[in-house]
Amino acid sequence: MRYSATPAMEGLGRVHFVGIGGAGMSAIARILLARSIIVSGSDARDSPLLAQLARLGATVHAGHNAEWAGSADTVVVSTAIRNDNPEVLAAHAAGARIIHRSQALAAAMEGKSVVAVAGTHGKTTTTAMVTVMLHHNGLDPSFAVGGDVAGLSVNAAHGSGEWFVAEADESDGSFLNYQPSMAVVTNMEPDHLDHYGSAEAVYAAFDDFVDRLLPDGTLIACADDPGAAGLAERLRTRNGHTGPQIITYGFSSTANVRIISSGSQDRSSMAVLEFDDGGTVRRGELRLSVPGRHNILNAAAAFTVGLQAGLAPDAAGAGLAAFSGAARRFEFKGEAAGVRVFDDYAHHPTEVMAALTAARTVAGSGKVHVLFQPHLFSRTKEFSEGFAAALATADSVAVLDIYPAREDPIEGVTTRLITDRLGGETYQPDPERALAAVAAAARAGDIVVTVGAGDITAYGPLILNRLEGGSDGTDQAG
Repeated sequence: MRYSATPAMEGLGRVHFVGIGGAGMSAIARILLARSIIVSGSDARDSPLLAQLARLGATVHAGHNAEWAGSADTVVVSTAIRNDNPEVLAAHAAGARIIHRSQALAAAMEGKSVVAVAGTHGKTTTTAMVTVMLHHNGLDPSFAVGGDVAGLSVNAAHGSGEWFVAEADESDGSFLNYQPSMAVVTNMEPDHLDHYGSAEAVYAAFDDFVDRLLPDGTLIACADDPGAAGLAERLRTRNGHTGPQIITYGFSSTANVRIISSGSQDRSSMAVLEFDDGGTVRRGELRLSVPGRHNILNAAAAFTVGLQAGLAPDAAGAGLAAFSGAARRFEFKGEAAGVRVFDDYAHHPTEVMAALTAARTVAGSGKVHVLFQPHLFSRTKEFSEGFAAALATADSVAVLDIYPAREDPIEGVTTRLITDRLGGETYQPDPERALAAVAAAARAGDIVVTVGAGDITAYGPLILNRLEGGSDGTDQAG
């Protein structure tokens, strides 16, 4: 799809979102509504999110109809919207401006200092952590996050403060529409190869992203991750002693903000950080309500943002202590029969391993059971071995069919690319049997985690219902 140039805020006019019910699209719609822009939108089906946007003043529709976009000055689409969508065709016919959702977000950032959080993994949680930290310290940031932020109950808002904190999505290259004051890169691995085609193209896109930093801006990169560390070094080589400042964080002895001790217990974790402050070595302490080494790293990134934003170490730490999670990031769904059920959006082998490692910490002496739904045929083809290795760390595994999302099937690519490496009865194409298998395996003290980026999130409540002895209602999930 060919997009118009990114407009200024005052040039948006009446804005129509095709697919307004998505997490990213609804976030931008919220911000534009708060900035007194006339907003309408449609989505494939009705949802509570559409009702929320309607209460904020948007005109919303379930389904797609050419008439709904006909009077808009600007039509916003995501990469998932096809060229033959009737509203897109109507917008073209009417001569409306058509822009990508990242361009609409870039317009909404106007007048703010932008913190853009990128990375193959961890960007939603890190973005949410930064937002809560700044909010707790009275800085009232604007923000757009890929999931609801616990404690704020929304995924986006227009604040009165200087900062705009945004999750910068690399999946389709759209993060190249931002010009941040601070860029955070949590890690960098090959992913979204359906868009990029090669690992080299992924790395090149991240190079272009950090090259968009303002000249007096700051790159905050994870020293522990080879991809992020290499990205920082390439920026340093390109710029020499000019251009953006580079600050690294992590457990590595080379990190500028170094984690010198840490630990996790049940659903909490802690860490002590050490950093140089104008020639004086100082320390900061983190006490977090989320588990896992990966979340300690996410918090170290957010802490570094806080220091750059002018917060004292104690203030940054207190702000992060107020963070209690983001939607679908090891989200607690409930407990039944002594079994705790969590849901996680992980859809890359590294993310699955991080989620199950955190689950092992929470389970203690209990067992970890996982219900996994692969996301995308292309990703399953590329990473089947990695998925199998990560899933093998659980005590029991059930794997559903691939959730296709935007993709058409690829010949020969099925869930069995993963489960044939695991052995046993791990392939569960029937949702009812999968739920039965997971519920039967779990005992008091165990952990169940539903994992994946598709509709697997609906299965957690059904597992709880099974454990309580109720009817499963699988027709609602499968």
